[in-house]
Amino acid sequence: MFSRFAITLLAGCALACGVAAWAETVKLAVTDMVGLEELQREFGPFKAELEKATGYSIDFLPVTNRSAALEALRFKKVDFVLTGPAEYVVMQKRAQANVVVGLYRPDYFSMIIVKADSPYYSLKELKGKKIGMGSVGSTSRHLGPLHVLAEAGLDPLKDLAITHSNVRVVWEALKRGDVQAVGIGRSDYDSLLEKEAETDGGLRRNDFRVLARSPDLPNDLLMAGAHVPANTVETMREAIGKQSDALIVAILMGADHVKRYKGMRFLTNIADKDYHVVRAMYKTAGYPEYAEFIGE
Repeated sequence: MFSRFAITLLAGCALACGVAAWAETVKLAVTDMVGLEELQREFGPFKAELEKATGYSIDFLPVTNRSAALEALRFKKVDFVLTGPAEYVVMQKRAQANVVVGLYRPDYFSMIIVKADSPYYSLKELKGKKIGMGSVGSTSRHLGPLHVLAEAGLDPLKDLAITHSNVRVVWEALKRGDVQAVGIGRSDYDSLLEKEAETDGGLRRNDFRVLARSPDLPNDLLMAGAHVPANTVETMREAIGKQSDALIVAILMGADHVKRYKGMRFLTNIADKDYHVVRAMYKTAGYPEYAEFIGE
């Protein structure tokens, strides 16, 4: 949803024959975060632990959006990118980026939710209705819900009136009856219900019904630019593998954004074919070439 930060490794030397190389400088950015302060708040602890694990000196690099991160990767201003499934297929095509490790997020899937007293019990019954979804181009908040609807035999672009906004806005629209259903991620649903529980008169889980859910979505990814030397990529992969427990603890020490990684683990065996489903989602959304980020 990754989602997501970019890491730039400036040219350096590796350890060889017991002689220590000079420290490499690593620049980190999060594609869906704006500003250095937010980066530090959310990923500061992870940055510090990654410095210990790799021996690299790390600086944050803010980027304004996913397209800016892609261009930085293409023009070798960024060497490593941590990103989500929807971003991966575009970056892999446009920048020939390679996978370093995956970040497996349990219960990472999309949901179509209606109110418990809704008359709709199948997705096909939503034909002609209004559905609210999260940010355009998001894997779990847009592409995933679209694909769920398409798999049920609907043409989301023709059969439904879809509106996009902040997740909390579409949630309130569902509560008011302005939309008949919402398409969001599982972590969004849990977070929204937590907020309801904190509010006087807030609704409860039994006030809503999950009409459908997607299979688990593909992993977030740490990707390397095509220009990054293979030994540098392997150094990063091995360091993350050996210190994965400490890195996971550190990533969860951030503020709010990183809570979606609760229960995560790093994976080293990631296949490009695992992301064919995301390419199919782009086609459903009307972007069969998956060569650009939707909404940018």
